[in-house]
Amino acid sequence: MRVLLRWTAVAACLLLSPFANSRAEEPKHRLVIQVDQDDPAVMNLALNNATNVIEYYRSKGETVDLDIVTYGPGLTMLRTDTSPVKDRIKRMKDLAFPSTVQFSACNNTRENMEKKEGHPVTVVSDAVLVPSGVVRLMELQEKGWSYLRP
Repeated sequence: MRVLLRWTAVAACLLLSPFANSRAEEPKHRLVIQVDQDDPAVMNLALNNATNVIEYYRSKGETVDLDIVTYGPGLTMLRTDTSPVKDRIKRMKDLAFPSTVQFSACNNTRENMEKKEGHPVTVVSDAVLVPSGVVRLMELQEKGWSYLRP
């Protein structure tokens, strides 16, 4: 009887524990893709890689978070006046759902381009300005994101 009471008490503690309802969470897939070249082939390859990752996890019933980080000459990918892949970027967020994709544009690079070119440099509306593309890459990797440079 004492053994039964002990096991009942242990079971009650486990049921009332904050961990009682937690189950193993699905693995969270997160990928950051670097674009630092003004090369349409590299930009298209980055978008192809992102699309393939999204479709792979969709086929498994899973989601993935992607961040395509541009800096240096790669910022051309997200410029409204120079991007050779503007149309693909515009469609990408809808294609990704329910997964997510963010396009991060380095503000350091943008400001340097503005000084050099003597006019404002705007990025596509689907892009988010980040203070530094390199720092963004580093911080995402420190948080466990996988890294790809096409």
